[in-house]
Amino acid sequence: MYSVMGTVNMTFPLWGLVIFIVWTIAVVVSLIVVRIRHLSAGGSVKDFATPNDESLLWRLYRVQANLVENLPLYLGVVFLLTVRGVFGTAVDSLVVAYIGFRLAHSLIHIAGLNPLYRVFCLGIQFVCLVALIVLAVF
Repeated sequence: MYSVMGTVNMTFPLWGLVIFIVWTIAVVVSLIVVRIRHLSAGGSVKDFATPNDESLLWRLYRVQANLVENLPLYLGVVFLLTVRGVFGTAVDSLVVAYIGFRLAHSLIHIAGLNPLYRVFCLGIQFVCLVALIVLAVF
């Protein structure tokens, strides 16, 4: 787990954190591009916070907010796993599942698909987080 210099080696949970952060940045950049295009087409700044599930602008805004809301939860789990030195196949599998369903959740929301698919993805993510916490603590 630790390298010669005393730093922590990159683990699945840490790589998952990298992916989560990069994905969040990509969504923010996409949101900025869509906002600029909206304003360039004569749209109003007031439209940025107007709930409208038909609007890509609104869906990207909600995806970005959702990512920012969930990042601290995953960050906390990664912290626990790293500090406690917990790793292995179970941790790696749960991290892959969590990140995969986190990305799927975002893509489903961006595409404007049935919200029940998002709920399913969110449920799987929470199961993964709880399992990772249990592995980190016990």
